[in-house]
Amino acid sequence: MSLNTFGHIFRVTTWGESHGPALGATVDGVPPNVEITPEMLQVWLDKRKPGQNKFTTQRREPDEVEILSGVFEGKTTGTPVQLMIRNTDQRSKDYGDIVEKFRPGHADITYWQKYGIRDYRGGGRSSARETAARVAAGGLARAALDKLVPGIEIKGYMTQMGPHGIDRARFDWDQVEQNPFWTPDAVAAAEWADYLDGLRKSGESVGAVIEVVARGVPAGLGAPIYGKLDTDLAAAMMSINAVKAVEIGEGMAAAALTGSANADEIYMGPNGPEYSSNHAGGILGGISTGQDVVVRFAVKPTSSILTTRKTITKSGEPAEIITKGRHDPCVGIRAVPVGEAMMACVILDHLLLHRGHVGENQGKIG
Repeated sequence: MSLNTFGHIFRVTTWGESHGPALGATVDGVPPNVEITPEMLQVWLDKRKPGQNKFTTQRREPDEVEILSGVFEGKTTGTPVQLMIRNTDQRSKDYGDIVEKFRPGHADITYWQKYGIRDYRGGGRSSARETAARVAAGGLARAALDKLVPGIEIKGYMTQMGPHGIDRARFDWDQVEQNPFWTPDAVAAAEWADYLDGLRKSGESVGAVIEVVARGVPAGLGAPIYGKLDTDLAAAMMSINAVKAVEIGEGMAAAALTGSANADEIYMGPNGPEYSSNHAGGILGGISTGQDVVVRFAVKPTSSILTTRKTITKSGEPAEIITKGRHDPCVGIRAVPVGEAMMACVILDHLLLHRGHVGENQGKIG
């Protein structure tokens, strides 16, 4: 299997399987002298790890990250950083029934068709467990961003669960980390708890929409045509397990707007250009404007459910299947820190590209 690496200068290669002994990431292009410790990365992994409440999979993994290389006396050396997370709570026997069957909605059938072999224990590389390595790499990217551009803040939150969305009139940043759904709407969080509990008990699942915002991103990141910042952000978010759609700024809703409504008017402020709105999501022509960079992605319902579904076997015979094991009733919950990690990796990558190609911004205003 090829193409396990993303990024241009800040390059992340993830490795490992859901039920293997460990998984992790090899991160190349890390700037030197960035202060980093396992504890600094663990903060982000703890947001993603399973088994924290009844609304996530009950697989119990501490997700403790180990730094094997690229760090000396608490600082990066500029050489590749190797990150490892050991698997400790695999229950491969849960997947014995699917050795010969393909799970509907899963990558089982396409992996088999492409490679002629698949790791049926939790899906192997197709499992969302792979995202733990991304979160560790994202923590490293955040530390580098803190050093290079102090003040950048990246925060994700859930805006929709199934058909139920938040009321943006109740948007409260302080609420995001006060509920198990990472949502800024306390009323929605209470309603979603009852809704998801009912689905969980019935063996069902549901999808979600996640929004990730990067504040304090300098203007000038990204390049025209094939090196657009939004191109790489869209690819990064779409690469996350179960993601089926990505939007930048107004996204699909922009198609319903007029040109005068969609264009963000520009004014001169005391510290440079300011905008009347942010329909563009902080990116124009593939280049950051200095506004908040806003990305949204949709996560499909978890395909591993206790509802009987029709399928076929490897020999082509009709069959029925119930997916046993421990699974998230809404995988979108734990996708929030993953989306944050991917945003951090892409922003850092484009910051390094910008500095290498342009240095300081060339066009002065005012």
